[in-house]
Formats: sequence, structure tokens, C-alpha cells
Amino acid sequence: MKTTALAAGAAVSPTTVASPGNSNRKPNILLILVDDLGWGDLSCFGTADLRTPNVDRIAAEGIRFDNFYANSCVCSPTRAAIMTGRFQEFVGVPGVIRTNDEQNWGHLIADCTLLPQILKTAGYHSTIVGKWHLGLDAPNTPTLRGFDRFRGFLGDMMDDYYNHRRHGRNYMRDDERVIDPEGHATDLFSQWAVEELEKRATADGPFFMYLAYNAPHTPIQPPEEWLRKVKQREPGLPDKRARIVALIEHLDHGIGRVLEALDRLELAGDTLVLFTSDNGGQLDVGANNGPYRSGKCHVYEGGVRVSMCARWPGRIPAGKTSDFRAMSMDLYPTFAEIAGATIDFPIEGRSFLLALQGKDQEAFERTDFYSWLERTTKEACRKGDWKLVRDIAGSPFELYNMGQDPLEERNVAEAHPEVLAELLGEMKAHIGEAAVVPWRRP
Repeated sequence: MKTTALAAGAAVSPTTVASPGNSNRKPNILLILVDDLGWGDLSCFGTADLRTPNVDRIAAEGIRFDNFYANSCVCSPTRAAIMTGRFQEFVGVPGVIRTNDEQNWGHLIADCTLLPQILKTAGYHSTIVGKWHLGLDAPNTPTLRGFDRFRGFLGDMMDDYYNHRRHGRNYMRDDERVIDPEGHATDLFSQWAVEELEKRATADGPFFMYLAYNAPHTPIQPPEEWLRKVKQREPGLPDKRARIVALIEHLDHGIGRVLEALDRLELAGDTLVLFTSDNGGQLDVGANNGPYRSGKCHVYEGGVRVSMCARWPGRIPAGKTSDFRAMSMDLYPTFAEIAGATIDFPIEGRSFLLALQGKDQEAFERTDFYSWLERTTKEACRKGDWKLVRDIAGSPFELYNMGQDPLEERNVAEAHPEVLAELLGEMKAHIGEAAVVPWRRP
């Protein structure tokens, strides 16, 4: 599938893609999305004060991407990009969808085809377990936007991992039914994922499962036994860091339960497992974004560069690493190509299937945009090695050469006015295109 970057409203000819491999059975797809995980908060990314053996296993048995980006530095916009293959502004989600209208900055438009809908055309059953965060009521709930099955949480965050409320409201659902389960949210989502996999193991046809944890998002609330274990192992660790390490290790344990289920149910060999985060880590609660500048809620590298790894037996060689640069919205056309689906509508995402399989793939010739609207805006764009950043509304744009300065330490805007002007022009055009898309909740 050869995909090109398309502006909103552009046309694209239908392209039929074939399922890879020699088997007539299409592969299952399991997308594990975690919430606010720092780039450096996995032991397979070199961090010494935590243990994540199960995510490490995905990377060791497949490929690790060191140059993968979220579409935004916050939750809803990135999730919209994953589900639509588009820049989030073009589908009505420039900011965070929240309960109260005065704090709400998005409403998913009706005129977009979500990932489960495109996969359904290729015969896939789709399940979401966990955090949705693309709508709190009809028509923007998972089963009304293409998923066959939903067990999880509609909202933006939980005020408590055990009572699962947000602003006193219960957003936990079994399909459209309100439920009130007991237990830590991470444990519930892991158990529900296992139970749904058990159902799919005896069903006909391939499946797509979107397992979206809310950990390690605030509140940093690990089970006490996990916190005790971390403090015993790392006695010198500050309490703030120990708490988020424990929450991440508990999350990794839940992912391990899901991987074990794939093995037990003999699904692992036919399943692509891909792991990533919706944005970078929140520094003030102890997250580690590796060497990169800043974190969640900012469009410097620490806010948008995220960990990603994938395992696909027989299709991805074990132990690979990749510097290929892709972003959240590229998952959509990649999964579509794997499924053998046809995309006959405009998207900006591009398939990186060759790179995912550890093969050579030419870098995308496009400008990537990262943004967040909330009363004011933060925006950045990347073209080749050049990155344009305005992280404080009204401030001058900054320019960085990422090939020479990946840590964004030297603003070279004055030294390269021609590059600055070119990227400012592209940013202005992108903002203008997005401005006509409605995002307020009716």
C-alpha cells in the first residue's frame, strides 16, 4: 500500500492491499496504548531504577522504535489520530475532551472513518478494553463508532484507580451499560483483556484489540504491595519516583498477563502486538523522559517522543531496533495494510509496514505537526531535521536542527531565517485548514 500525505478534503484512489505472508489467515492485531509513559520509563530503553520485563519481552522478541512520536503532548488528540489516521485537528479533537463544557476542547466529527470501521471491511472483529477518551455519550461512544465490544472507561482520567469516578460520575461501561466493578483499574483492564481474548480464541475470523490502559496517568496510585516491593529494592529512591515506578511495574505485570493469555490460547503466533504511549511523561509526578527536553503538555521532544515496540512472530525479526520516524496516526494505514483493507478517503497517516518488519523504508517526505489547544495553543512541526516550536502562546517561534541538536538546546531561528519562514508558512497553512473544522460539543 503506497500512501501519500493528503490535505483535508483531498481525494485518494482506492488501493487494495494484500495480507502479508503465505497463510490465508489474516493476522490478529493487539494495540496496547498506555497513558503518559515517559520515553525513559522502560528498562528496555535503558532506565535502571525500574523493571518492565513484559514490555521488554515485546521489544526483545520483535523491534524497538527509538524515533516514534505521538501526534500530541496530551491524551485525546493522540487517540483521535490513532483512530482516524489524520491530524487530530482535522477530526475535531484539537484538545482534551472533558466532562465540563468550559474545560472541553474537542468533539469527534461524524465524517471520519474510525480504525475498527476500516478493519471491519476486511473481516475483523474489534474490541476496546480500557480508556476511550473520545466521547462521553452518544454518538461518540466506542460501540457507536465501530467497535463490536467495549469494556472500559469513557472519560479522561480517574480521580481514584479504585472507585473509577471522574467528577463524581461513573464512566465505566460494558458496551453501553453502566457498571461499577471493584478493583484497581489496571487489574480490571488486564483481566477483561484476557477474558475477551478467550472469546476470540474460539471465534472465526481475525480480531483487533485496542487495550488502552489509563496507567501511569495521575493520580499516581500503585497498589501498596507494589510500592513496598519497589522501596525494598530501591531504598534510596525518592517517594515520588518510587510511586510512579511501582505504578509502571504493576502496569507491566498486567501486560504480562495478556501476553501469557496469547501464549496459552495459542494466539501469539498469529498476532501482531504493538505497544506505545499517547504522549510523554509528566515530570512533576516523577516521570522519566530520558535525555529529552520537557514532558507532557509541552511540544518539545519530552512531550511528544514516545516509546514504541512491536512483536510479530515470523514477520518481525527478534532483537531489531529502528530509527525510522513515524507517529501515532501512521498506525491506522499500517494496520489497514496488514489487514488487507482499502482506504478510499483522505488521511495524512502513512503505512510504515516495511520499517515495522525491520526492512529498509524511505523516510516520509512530509511535514509532521504536533499541537494542543486549551484556551491557548502549543504547536510544533518537523520537516526533515528541522523542528519549529512555539510552546508558549504569543512567544516567538523557535527553530532547532534535530540532526545536530536532538535535545533542543540551541535555538537557531536567527541563523536560518529562510528555514524559519518556510516552516512558518506551512504552520500557518495547517492552522488555517484546521480552523474550519468544528470541535465544540453540540
